[in-house]
Amino acid sequence: MRAAARVPEQQPGARQADPAARGERTRGEPGDGRDALDASDDATSGISAIPGSPDLPASLHTPASPGIQSAPDTPTPLPPTRHLGVPPPRKPMQRTSVRGQVLDALRAALVGGELEPGEVYSAPALGERFGVSATPVREAMQQLALEGAVEVVPNRGFRVTRRGARELGELAEVRALIEVPVMLRLARSVPAEQWARLRPLAEATVAAAACADLARYAEADRAFHGALLALSGNQQLVQVADDLHRRSQWPLVTGPVTGRRADLVADAAEHMALLDALGARDLPVVQSLVREHFAGADA
Repeated sequence: MRAAARVPEQQPGARQADPAARGERTRGEPGDGRDALDASDDATSGISAIPGSPDLPASLHTPASPGIQSAPDTPTPLPPTRHLGVPPPRKPMQRTSVRGQVLDALRAALVGGELEPGEVYSAPALGERFGVSATPVREAMQQLALEGAVEVVPNRGFRVTRRGARELGELAEVRALIEVPVMLRLARSVPAEQWARLRPLAEATVAAAACADLARYAEADRAFHGALLALSGNQQLVQVADDLHRRSQWPLVTGPVTGRRADLVADAAEHMALLDALGARDLPVVQSLVREHFAGADA
């Protein structure tokens, strides 16, 4: 007879069911990558503690151990992002708001001549003036650089652009090429009552001109022209015209821009006359007023 195969006897003191032999490791054992996974698990578990957030699936709290295969018929899908309960980012929105306020303040200072052409201004100094950090000032100045109002001076700050009458005249010519035909087209199609609704905007320019408030007038003037062009329904046209209009309001070499051949009061009066002509569909007067309005910008 053939001798039966002997089963080796277990030696005294030998390890019982070595986890490594089964492909298992203890939690956090060095070298197995579990430390990073554990930290990730803890961080994920903490997300559900955000007030008002939905509970996370149990699979995120107790992931399967390595070496143990999930049942093929019960896969564990990752939850949609919305289930993580992460609140929307707030700090970037707040910073954008501060940047917008600083940008408006800088534009007003440029139009009013408080920031003089040719002078260099540092972001920290301007930030101290507005009571904010230098970061939103730099961001606002970068936008103004794109608009051509300032230029970057490395390691110093931003220099206010010297803009002469010739450049302003060129801007006025381009604006006329865009806005005159649009105004004539709108005069033929827009009902009189719609023009009447824009009268408060024209009156706002009159009020700002009466106070000789350059910054306030600049905003009211842009709002009036923007509302007129918005009736065309062409948002690209409105944006391009607004950019050209804003560029034409920056200061001259010799001081603040009034923006027209006559003073601000006469300029605002042209807005009121233009609305009257548009409401009456008087095309010759509309064309004459709009052309004269832009012609005065290069005088």
